[in-house]
Amino acid sequence: MTQSDAYLSRFMALHPKKIDLSLDRIERLLAKLGHPERRVPPVIHVAGTNGKGSTIAFLRAALEAAGYGVHVYTSPHLVHFHERIRLARPTGEAGGGTLVSEDKLIEAFEACEQANDGAPITFFEITTAAAFKLFAENPADVLLLEVGLGGRMDTTNVIDKPLLCVITSISHDHADFLGNDIEGIAREKAGILKRGAPGVIYPQIDAVRAVIESVAAKVGAPLVIGGQDFDIHEENGRLVYQDERGLLDLPLPRLAGRHQHRNAGLAIAALRNQGLFTVEDAHFEKAMQAAEWPARLQRIAQGAIPALLPVGSEIWLDGSHNVDGGRVLAEALAELEERHSRPLVLVTGMLTTKDSDGFLHNFAGLAREVHTVPIEHSAAARSPEAVAEAARQAGLAARAHGSLRAALEAIASEAFPVAPRVVLTGSLYLAGEILAFNGTTPK
Repeated sequence: MTQSDAYLSRFMALHPKKIDLSLDRIERLLAKLGHPERRVPPVIHVAGTNGKGSTIAFLRAALEAAGYGVHVYTSPHLVHFHERIRLARPTGEAGGGTLVSEDKLIEAFEACEQANDGAPITFFEITTAAAFKLFAENPADVLLLEVGLGGRMDTTNVIDKPLLCVITSISHDHADFLGNDIEGIAREKAGILKRGAPGVIYPQIDAVRAVIESVAAKVGAPLVIGGQDFDIHEENGRLVYQDERGLLDLPLPRLAGRHQHRNAGLAIAALRNQGLFTVEDAHFEKAMQAAEWPARLQRIAQGAIPALLPVGSEIWLDGSHNVDGGRVLAEALAELEERHSRPLVLVTGMLTTKDSDGFLHNFAGLAREVHTVPIEHSAAARSPEAVAEAARQAGLAARAHGSLRAALEAIASEAFPVAPRVVLTGSLYLAGEILAFNGTTPK
């Protein structure tokens, strides 16, 4: 256990609830720390259900291509907590930002622990306070800030004057905290919108769009709406973006899947609708090839997993975990199948807080079989047997296993007409365990 892990363990015990949406505790701690959230660089605040991390990856790639120093805050992490906090390189140093060092993280944790003095506060709140402290103390041009959960009452919503607000695709997720009413979920997400700060919005279903427009009108936030004010499509193997200012002809994103075209378009629209940073066409072109985001249709070609599977297997890792994320993943896999047909095998583990049935129904008629595995480090993990039964109810052949290794060895023992396409999915927590098992942790 590292020293930062020891702090994280103590933070987990400071509040009986892992998630308790409120701004009171974070505002109290930030005041004791001297309000670092008021001293961070200009903020681009990003909320939504799916696509937040990928959209931030495109934003970061474009801004760094333009020569700006970029801080990034995302969650959850996959393997190490440090992944959540990326600091811009010091002025004058070449290259993009780097994950926070252990020494800097410990220093920030210690300051927050002392300032909090044992008062009730959630894990996300105190670690977000540490992130704000780090962002305030290390120079950068811009901070890309991802919402943790919801928006209106999320810990990150202490930023009262963002440069820009971005809302990605909205669908059902976190029903235990946000409910099942899509309009209510949209209202929570739209809670990041602020007076005078442009809100750039992913194309949404009518009910969601209406709620966002209502909230924006109430707070005085001008909106730029996907499908109305900007559009993105593929043409002749290129990505075409269009808005009232003109057209961009770009390479397809390095991130796989048609949904990433839309996330890229959202990021482009965001940067074309702020007046502080100069981002030119060439920077967007570079960003399409530079943007990376682990466990989002990530190709795994090296490591322990390829060594265990049949030679020539095509292996993908995707952290999709809700119904809409499963739909998007299934669409991407169907496109892969059209281009190069292979037997599709899913390896999946899921949490009790997610709709396993709805997620797995997306793959009926597409996947040859499902191998279910435990998520070792989550108390909310659904048993492999329960996930396998959900797969069977969805019309999929399924087998439960006691470990990831056992599932991979079972796949390796089968006879396939050609090497299979193996997709590991169902949970970001599982994705983290898979990357650690494979020996390819995010950097």
